[in-house]
Amino acid sequence: MSLPTPAAGRPWWVLPAIVFAQFAGTALWFAGNAVLPDMLREKRFAGLDPGSVVSAVQLGFILGTLGFALLRLADRVAAVRLFLLCAVLGSTANAGLLPGLAPAAVLALRCATGLCLAGIYPVGMKIAADYYEQGLGRALSYLVGALVLGTALPHLLRWLSVGASWQAVVLATSVLALAGAVLLWVLVADGPYRRPGAGLQPGVLWQVFRARAFRQAALGYFGHMWELYTFWAFVPLLLATHSALHPGAGSFGPGWSFAIIAAGGPACVAGGYLAQRWGSLRTARLALAISAAACLLSPGLLLLPGPAFAAALLLWGMAVVADSPQFSALVAQRAPAAAKGTALTLVTCLGFALTIVSLQCFAVLQAWVEPRYLFLLLAPGPLLGLWLTREQKVAALE
Repeated sequence: MSLPTPAAGRPWWVLPAIVFAQFAGTALWFAGNAVLPDMLREKRFAGLDPGSVVSAVQLGFILGTLGFALLRLADRVAAVRLFLLCAVLGSTANAGLLPGLAPAAVLALRCATGLCLAGIYPVGMKIAADYYEQGLGRALSYLVGALVLGTALPHLLRWLSVGASWQAVVLATSVLALAGAVLLWVLVADGPYRRPGAGLQPGVLWQVFRARAFRQAALGYFGHMWELYTFWAFVPLLLATHSALHPGAGSFGPGWSFAIIAAGGPACVAGGYLAQRWGSLRTARLALAISAAACLLSPGLLLLPGPAFAAALLLWGMAVVADSPQFSALVAQRAPAAAKGTALTLVTCLGFALTIVSLQCFAVLQAWVEPRYLFLLLAPGPLLGLWLTREQKVAALE
């Protein structure tokens, strides 16, 4: 598989540098969640739970993306410089977990980390969009694949560092995020398709939604986001539920959490190549259909023997995120050129706002619903996404 070709005369290393910086920066996302089981062994962290830790990051991300969109920072400021600043601040906030802190301080730092991620994930997509006018869906597939691997990385580090302190995992993710941003700043300049935006124009936030094609792509993305982060956050619960239903069959450790989440990385890249033949929308709909089926079948999947269950979860982990770069490509392609960064940031902001609702609904239902049936809650997202992007609207979106 060859990388997408940027504008003529542009260095070959542009996309690899953006991809690595995205991978390194997004490792901050689940760093707190991955080490939470180890943190909870210390009395001072009593009261923390995975839903709250992930929601704190999502809340910070939403506040950050909303602020970026209102100020149109991604269109007014050199994107690489903005990415570097946010990575430095995010790495610092993440490393702030190292001293002994009260649960409230941990949540505040995770929120601050999420705020800084608003200048990493959508801004990384904006940098790519400034280089790739053609083949954007394939370029973004590499970036979202990097996001997936970065999200999964803390689980891998925790698995590899058995016996080491959780602080080592936190420090490693902070150093990696900083290194990726510095590399991007050194190697990548503003892209040839960058269109500097005007000053603060709140009306532009609503103008971008007036185009039917843009609106439908955004709504499809929102359906996808209802499922994505709640699935990622509660993969360990899914694995633990299977182990409880099959005593004596062995358990799935952190390495499996990494594998299931990380499977989405190559799936995003493969989806980018498939989109060249099928189009971004049809590719996204295929992924939505597979993940919707997995949600609906989840009670039955938990009854499968270990190998079959693991294979089903790997497929689910691939499908749950493979549609993300294609929806982002449609959003970027259908937004006004001078508001591309703002449109990506705004849609990302609203999508992540939905993840908090999904996470909190899931967390509340844990007290009332048998774990085997909890993942049915995720099904409305991909099902609505499929309905909102149904076939009669393909022409409008493509």
